Parts: sequence; structure tokens; C-alpha cells
Amino acid sequence: MVVRLSKTLMVAAIGLFAFLVAFGNITDYGSNFAFVHHVLLMDTIFPDATIKYRAIETEWAHHLGYIVIIILEGVTSLLCLLGAWQLWHKRKLSARDFNRGKKVAIAGLTLGFLTWQVGFMSVGGEWFGMWMSSQWNGVPDAFRFFITILGVLIYLVQKDEELEI
Repeated sequence: MVVRLSKTLMVAAIGLFAFLVAFGNITDYGSNFAFVHHVLLMDTIFPDATIKYRAIETEWAHHLGYIVIIILEGVTSLLCLLGAWQLWHKRKLSARDFNRGKKVAIAGLTLGFLTWQVGFMSVGGEWFGMWMSSQWNGVPDAFRFFITILGVLIYLVQKDEELEI
């Protein structure tokens, strides 16, 4: 039972984290929008970088990108919290039922991984050269986030056995 509770709580913790990130992005839209704005403008990367042609200067596109990020964070939160709820309710059932009950949690963790690894690390970090910015570099934070999510995902997908009576 301890392992099942552990998995449930870890999924819930990621759901809480994603909720807080999305909530912060919504309630402090301007401050956090500045991050996306500068990354997409590529105005703080190395002055001699030859990738500046990738910059997006259209402000509505910056808002659209930011809104997509917030939606992905929100859906990650919802899926993880719903997945944790389902795991909680299946914690005393057979191993087969508990293992089958992991689908929503797996979807939430996968979306979270993709949001921070693909969205921030790959697109922001590599395509828009975010790693070159001393002011707007979210690569280390994104790495911490998606590695944590990946750790929980790997732990969750380990098959659970029947409960000892």
C-alpha cells in the first residue's frame, strides 16, 4: 500500500506544481509574458549569433505562444490531479485494476514532460537560442522540471503487485 500511496502523492505533487505554474502565469501575466516576449524576439542572445533570423517579432504571436504554454500547463495539472484522484480510489483494488487506473496520470505526466522538454528546452532553448541569454534563460529550470516529471513517470509505470493481506 505504501508504494501505491507514494505514486499517488507524487502524481498529485506534479499536478500541484503545474497548477501553481499556470496560476502564476495567469495572475502575473505581464511579468511572465516578458519572458516569452524576449525569448521569441531573441533580443538578448549573443550579439553575433547567426540564428537571429528565427526571431518572431509579431507581438500577437508572443501572446498566442504564451497562452498555449499556459493551456499546456493547466491541462498537465488537470490530468495529473485527476490521475491522482483515480489512483487514490483504486489504491485498495487488485494490481490489475490499479495498473489500469494509471492511464490519466501517465497522460498528464507525459504532457508535462513534453511541455517543458519540447516547449522550453528544445524550442525555446535550442531553436530560439534561449541558452545564450543571461537574462531570459529558462533552460536550467525547464531541465529540473522535466527531469522531476520523468522520474515520477518512470516510477509510476512500474507494475504494481497485489497487496499483501
